[in-house]
Amino acid sequence: MAFLLASLPILVILALMIGKRWGASRAGGAGYLTALIIAWAYFGAGPRVLAYAHAKALFLTLDVLLIVWAAFLLYRVADEAGAIAVIGRALPRLTDNRGMQALLLGWAFASFLQGVGGFGVPVAVTAPLLVGLGFSPLEAVVIPSVGHSWAVSFGSLATSFQALMAATGVSGVLLAPPTAAFLGIAGLLVGGMVAHAAAGWDGVWRLWPAVLVMGVAMSVAQFLVATNRMWNIAALGGGITGLAVGVFIAPRWRQNHAGERASADGAKVLLIALSGYLALVVITLTVQLVHPVRAFLESLLVIQVPFPELRTARGFVTPAGMGRKIPLFRHAGAVLFYSAAVAYLFYRRAGWYKVGALKRIVGGTVQRVMGSSVGIASMVAMAMVMQHAGMTETLARGLASAVGRAYPLMAPWVGALGAFMTGSNTNSNVVFAALQMRTAQLLGYAVPVILAAQSAGGALASVIAPTKVVVGASTTGMAGKEGDVMAALGAYVVILIALVSLLTVGALLL
Repeated sequence: MAFLLASLPILVILALMIGKRWGASRAGGAGYLTALIIAWAYFGAGPRVLAYAHAKALFLTLDVLLIVWAAFLLYRVADEAGAIAVIGRALPRLTDNRGMQALLLGWAFASFLQGVGGFGVPVAVTAPLLVGLGFSPLEAVVIPSVGHSWAVSFGSLATSFQALMAATGVSGVLLAPPTAAFLGIAGLLVGGMVAHAAAGWDGVWRLWPAVLVMGVAMSVAQFLVATNRMWNIAALGGGITGLAVGVFIAPRWRQNHAGERASADGAKVLLIALSGYLALVVITLTVQLVHPVRAFLESLLVIQVPFPELRTARGFVTPAGMGRKIPLFRHAGAVLFYSAAVAYLFYRRAGWYKVGALKRIVGGTVQRVMGSSVGIASMVAMAMVMQHAGMTETLARGLASAVGRAYPLMAPWVGALGAFMTGSNTNSNVVFAALQMRTAQLLGYAVPVILAAQSAGGALASVIAPTKVVVGASTTGMAGKEGDVMAALGAYVVILIALVSLLTVGALLL
């Protein structure tokens, strides 16, 4: 009975989002209310326990939403200037080979867009470009959907990775290596899948050198950046590296060798388009590596609150301790805001904005992220209530008992389920990360490896979530044919998550 009741909030979200097609904000609210009632009525979480659980949820939500809002603000600054369109138009001119165009746009460029934007942006931007190049609407949605999947955990400037750290309290220094390794290996397979979706097995055979070179470059770049404490630009680093390598090798796959070379003016325009993201890289490196700057920003304002020991009527104890430390002016969200401001000045000085641009940037940001913000807030509150009431502990013990030593094979699928039902790897990490961590502890497995499997599985599965598929399909006239998209994506996603399962077992055996 306890296990069933503890799992009910998650089952409510699953039923409402998949069965009733509710959005994350409404379904998350229903799950939160269900958790609140069960925590109070059955698990004995009194007013004091619930009050402190909500206080912790408030700070965790702030930690995550600072990045969500600032990340999309930076994307809107570049998009309003037309920088994204400039980059997207420049890439196909490098080659007329269909498969190579798919690798450039649907893999490297989509990964870059995931690194800086997320929120369905990779598919929404690249799918129409692919249709314009002659790809079918179905191919145009499938290619960037699978193409950016490997970059989701460190994408949106590491929103979901930040949520993983915030929900578990585990340091990013411990989490980044296995997470980046799992996704880097999966990224190589993703490149082959993009080639297959674009040109079949013949395309895979002809393009495997390009897949190997670009894939290794992107995976290594993301791994090195993430493991050097700069996880907020890890996917961005991987995407930029993939674009650079792709631009260099693409002419080798040009069928019509009489194609025009890029003019000096064209190169200048492309450099201006990239300037906003180059500013992000410079500012991030400065804050992370220049100690006086880092120390100064950290000294301005730090939010951290002590919490007392909490005990439910059933005897479950949450130890006393300090809440999550949020250095407001050195926070990843603040760094993104500084970068957005500098990028805006760059594009404005270049004359790339029309009248009323700033108003459209702010309005578009608020409109796009408000719904996801409400969903994140409600799911964070649900997760904190479940954790403090002992519901997460109950679920972890039940899973440990039921699955036992086979749990590492299952861990990525738990993350995948969360992302599929919520449409977000961030939400999946918020809902399931604490559960995965506690189950790993009970079974004696390395917590960072299991959490890496959670986030990697959620990242790869998020692209097949109904909410994301609907957005992608709408950009190419596939509305009403979302089932075809999900069917085409399904085999790729299942193979990728199965790979992560094997990698998880292998990492635990090392």
